[in-house]
Amino acid sequence: MAEKAKEANGKLGVLVVGLGAVTTTFMTGVFMARKGLAKPVGSMTQFDKIRVGRGENKKYLHYKDIVPIASLDDIVFGAWDVYPENAYESAINAEVLKEKDIEPVKDELKAIKPMKAAFDKNYAKRLDGDNTMGDITRWEMVERLREDIRNFKKETGVERVVVLWAASTEVYVAVDEKVHGTEEAMVAAMKADDKEHIAPSMCYAYAALLEGCPFIMGAPNTTVDFPAMWEVAERTKMPIAGKDFKTGQTLVKSGFAPIIGTRCLGLSGWFSTNILGNRDGLVLDEPANFRTKEVSKLSTLESILVPEEQPDLYNDYYHKVRINYYPPRNDNKEGWDNIDIFGWMGYPMQIKINFLCRDSILAAPLCLDLVLLSDLAARAGRYGTQKFLSFFLKSPMHDYTEGEIPVNHLFQQYVMLKNAIREMGGYEADEEID
Repeated sequence: MAEKAKEANGKLGVLVVGLGAVTTTFMTGVFMARKGLAKPVGSMTQFDKIRVGRGENKKYLHYKDIVPIASLDDIVFGAWDVYPENAYESAINAEVLKEKDIEPVKDELKAIKPMKAAFDKNYAKRLDGDNTMGDITRWEMVERLREDIRNFKKETGVERVVVLWAASTEVYVAVDEKVHGTEEAMVAAMKADDKEHIAPSMCYAYAALLEGCPFIMGAPNTTVDFPAMWEVAERTKMPIAGKDFKTGQTLVKSGFAPIIGTRCLGLSGWFSTNILGNRDGLVLDEPANFRTKEVSKLSTLESILVPEEQPDLYNDYYHKVRINYYPPRNDNKEGWDNIDIFGWMGYPMQIKINFLCRDSILAAPLCLDLVLLSDLAARAGRYGTQKFLSFFLKSPMHDYTEGEIPVNHLFQQYVMLKNAIREMGGYEADEEID
């Protein structure tokens, strides 16, 4: 039987990289929920019920009645950002939430002032903030970030801290075995100030793990998705999770592709395009940054509708993903999917899905769940890649060095999530992934 989670004593610090639309929506929602002025809709940890036990011992319980999950009242926020505005100013500027939903928690938001970001403009050319640590080496970034985490703990008196990346997508960094293969090689590269292979996000992750904080990658960055970081997570006994919040189109894809597969229908092509106008869209308008996103969005379908398993149905489909920056939409992005399928005797059919979503409204509950469940995992002695969190992530981490295939099928991911909650609550993990 896996280890049962220890109690959630004391306050939980949540340090977020990036104080933009997603983060301020997340923070505002938590503060409003505490006051009973809003409901954290979309959060599994707050609403979902799962079965524990079988037969006459069967019960359907909220997560908090199965595992010792931290309360919303225990969360203390902090952040880093390249822009100096406090969380209240940033929430107003983001134009996601109406002022009437921000004003009641104005004081709480104003108190969150971002620390200087470890930032390299070459990794996000479209961002122009000056609240940065300046032109320092990668190793200095690690040292400064560790200091920030220690100071935050001291000043707030929190017992535990989780670090969450909710900042922009960095330019794509391909994994290089010589640099990313071992912790020793990675540290040598950081100390040599290897700006090409060491992204700023890697400095945040390394600092977090060294300071005993679980780390979550909410963008498609390579940050913790390579052997050196896995080694660090194992050594420090810390959970890591990533990558890229599964909010709109990929959520649809990971839930809808199983319909096609389960019904044994064929697929000729799947074309996905998005328009969005927030800061995320601005950064992704840069081709090198879009490349990072494209890799994470393209990987979903291929592990659900597998050509080798059903060659007659999925042998040669065409999968294309596009993101277009369109400022008038701001945070209200639109995802169009055109799906060309075929049925009986090869006759073609089409499915069109038009998801008019609100990016930050979908991401905020994911932030909450990932933070609370990573903290829970740490208290249950779970460390390294937390595969049970793949339900919340677009491009789930997996050991590609061993040829492992990630689970992208939403309902299989849900089974993994439920089993982990059961185990951490001292119950049997009694569901199988078929």
